Amino acid sequence: MTPRALITGITGQDGSYLAELLLDNGYEVVGMVRRSSTLNFERIAHIQDRVTLVSGDLLDEVSMIRLLSLHRPTELYNLAAQSFVQTSWDQPVLTGETTAIGVTRVLDAIRTVDPAIRFYQASSSEMFGKVVEVPQRETTPFYPRSPYGVAKVYGHWITVNYRESYGLHASSGMLFNHESPRRGLEFVTRKITNGVARIKLGLDAKLALGNLDAERDWGFAGDYVRAMWLMLQQDVPDDFVVATGEAHTVREFCSLAFGAVDLDYEEHVVMDPRFMRPAEVDSLIGDATKARQKLGWTPEVSFAEMVAAMVEADLDLVARQQRV
Repeated sequence: MTPRALITGITGQDGSYLAELLLDNGYEVVGMVRRSSTLNFERIAHIQDRVTLVSGDLLDEVSMIRLLSLHRPTELYNLAAQSFVQTSWDQPVLTGETTAIGVTRVLDAIRTVDPAIRFYQASSSEMFGKVVEVPQRETTPFYPRSPYGVAKVYGHWITVNYRESYGLHASSGMLFNHESPRRGLEFVTRKITNGVARIKLGLDAKLALGNLDAERDWGFAGDYVRAMWLMLQQDVPDDFVVATGEAHTVREFCSLAFGAVDLDYEEHVVMDPRFMRPAEVDSLIGDATKARQKLGWTPEVSFAEMVAAMVEADLDLVARQQRV
């Protein structure tokens, strides 16, 4: 029987890469999209004719029950969320409704319609926040430092709770930062590479950023969705840290990105207090030993390769926009 997967958040960075991976592995892919006046299918335009797009919303459990009853997926990947940390300070209640309570609605829909559906929850390194140990692993205590991080902790623990209470095959991927040319422009990595392209092409002179000394464990999104899929192929559900084990500062990201077009970031980057978080997460670095040992997963794209690819893609994008 052909496996069928439902992806919430299919139009996002991770959703688009995951859809490609599943299609390549012979899946039927159903993508849930929320009715919105700003819906953007750009990331999945090249595969849109190969996936089934359906309307649903994490705020509406009835819509989730209806989708599961109608399409009967064998796997469900919950990637939908209010996923921008900075926005979670401005919209903390909405962040909680979607990123936290939304997970409960999905799990309850699975329990109601078909408890055999395998479930993946997109957990986040932001749950570790003000870290109590370095590197962070599956057993590291959580100390979230934003409404987003707090909501992700709820989503993570409710997944564990439903797994242990109802016997669901529900796994959480505690993914550290992962980027790509498909990353949203609101995220600092894409803001940097797009800014580099605009400066190189003479459209801007300066790039305003927040904390340049914040450290992150940055990997390539295409590698990380492979870990998601591997989790749902295991006989026993579990939780896994997915990370490269290497920490890089925003400053280092800037240096590589500007260096890719022979520019010095120090001549163009300015610090702007508007982009500083009320509570900063200074250093996140993950230990993916468990994922390597149990899933056989390792990242394949290096940090430098990822940055270079993002700059190249943004140079092409900005040049095309200018021609238009």
